[in-house]
Amino acid sequence: MRAFSQIRVDLKGWAVTKSAASLEQVFVHDRAICESRSVGPGTRIWAFAHVLPNARIGSGCNISNYVFIENDVILGDEVTIKWGVQICDGVRLGNRVFVGPNVAFTNDMFPRSRQPFKLLMTIVEDGASIGANATILPGLTIGRLAMIGAGAVVTRHVPPGAIVAGNPAVIIGHQDEGGRHDGIARAREGC
Repeated sequence: MRAFSQIRVDLKGWAVTKSAASLEQVFVHDRAICESRSVGPGTRIWAFAHVLPNARIGSGCNISNYVFIENDVILGDEVTIKWGVQICDGVRLGNRVFVGPNVAFTNDMFPRSRQPFKLLMTIVEDGASIGANATILPGLTIGRLAMIGAGAVVTRHVPPGAIVAGNPAVIIGHQDEGGRHDGIARAREGC
């Protein structure tokens, strides 16, 4: 029996503590590959997902079909990753982050085949949501409770509570902790 570990992530200092969790507390579909031993209890990893050995995943996460998670990745608790997402080295997702289908994270500002590069960290703070098919450029911080619209290309830091959309993504509104927002009506007016 393999032992898994529960991960608690503090985004400010990146302090990580572990407590033992047994394999029975983590669901890994028989067609998924989970090489990491740092997966929190209650996490579900679905078919055709692949989690590399050094990835750290919190408790209560849901990792959907066809997700690929590289080694230098940390997911907080209760994170939802929808299908077709690749999470590259250097990405940090806080607690209760939602990542929609086919979101693209990048970690190299000037990619070239087989060339060394400077790894840039991307931080998505607690409670943020990223819509389907959004692209997140490297080295950025997406603030707490921010919302990224579907198809957005995020090229700059996103402040906490901001709602952004477009290519390049621009702020179209704000929301508070209660989910009240002022940006949706203005976004629809432009359609």
